[in-house]
Amino acid sequence: MPYLAAVIENKSMDTYWTDRYKNSNTPWDMGSPSPPLTAFLQKLVHKDQEILIPGAGNAYEIEWLHKNGFTNAYVMDISQIPLDNLKSRVPDFPDSHLLFGDFFGLDKKFDLIIEQTFFCALQPNQRKDYVKKMAEIIKPGGKLAGVLFDFALTEQGPPFGGSQEEYEKLFSPYFTIAKMERCYNSIKPRMGSELFFELIKP
Repeated sequence: MPYLAAVIENKSMDTYWTDRYKNSNTPWDMGSPSPPLTAFLQKLVHKDQEILIPGAGNAYEIEWLHKNGFTNAYVMDISQIPLDNLKSRVPDFPDSHLLFGDFFGLDKKFDLIIEQTFFCALQPNQRKDYVKKMAEIIKPGGKLAGVLFDFALTEQGPPFGGSQEEYEKLFSPYFTIAKMERCYNSIKPRMGSELFFELIKP
């Protein structure tokens, strides 16, 4: 049985992640926005586009968007704790843009979805469902962009890795791959193990 499935066998997914936040077992948390994502976000022009970061944890990138004048940025997580953490740091962030729940039940559509450690936290057998759901909730001409891990996929995780070849095969039936390349600006512990990608919904 894969590691994550074994760990949460007797727990709901929200309980599993909430327990990790309660116990400060969040080694993925950098305490600030991801440099590859910040570099991408700085190039965005339209500040009224609808943006989502799902499974965003403490959502430093959403905080950056809000403070830089993006008015339709949404964050989603299956645990309430990181959403509360964001609200405590950014009291004027709209409550209606804090989405608590299961990503796979989301029915709103977006112009841009940012991937930041959500894909790698899912069981690998959920990846096809992830791609299908992204294709469903991204508007035509919209984008899915962000960072994927580039290291061998094993049963030990999260995070679960993968390869560029795997990702291209997974996404290409639903998206045009505009970019998928090794990040040049990862933080030191992740240098050489991150791919930045931009996908366009036809």
